[in-house]
Amino acid sequence: MVGNLDLDQDNKQNISSELQALQTPEGELYLRFHLPSKEEFALPAIAIREVMQQSPEQITPIPNASPLLLGTLNLRGQVIWVADLGQFLGNTVPLRTDRPDIPVIAVEEQETILGLAIDQLGDMEWLDIEQLQAPTNVADHIAPYVQGEWAVEENTHQVLRLLDQVAILRSARWAT
Repeated sequence: MVGNLDLDQDNKQNISSELQALQTPEGELYLRFHLPSKEEFALPAIAIREVMQQSPEQITPIPNASPLLLGTLNLRGQVIWVADLGQFLGNTVPLRTDRPDIPVIAVEEQETILGLAIDQLGDMEWLDIEQLQAPTNVADHIAPYVQGEWAVEENTHQVLRLLDQVAILRSARWAT
């Protein structure tokens, strides 16, 4: 079989440029997700220890704990708290726990781990930190936990807000 050298060369160039795009992504890696209120947020991948789907039965409720906390779970021999991130951020729409699995994002900072229960996982995405804007229309009670936002769709004013996992982990709200 005789191949067309020009076609093979074009294919190699296309494949090479696609591989280069994969090997040199622009920006930093973030996990996108939704809360029950349908708001979309992101966390830096570097701050995430693990993303898991947990059965509600695997989360043990703790009496007299903060109402923001769903309970604890065993993460490979380590007991960690699981929080309803939406309730923590002041959302009035509660997290549905009557389903087979609850998405939990385990964030870590200086050996402190907290599981953040959310409504729906999104994708891992490379986002340009230089496109991050100051947050707008953010309620005062969540402002300390939002680092900025990316405009997702200009015509609908939809934004993707970047959360500060360190501020969430160190918040005094957990004691209430």
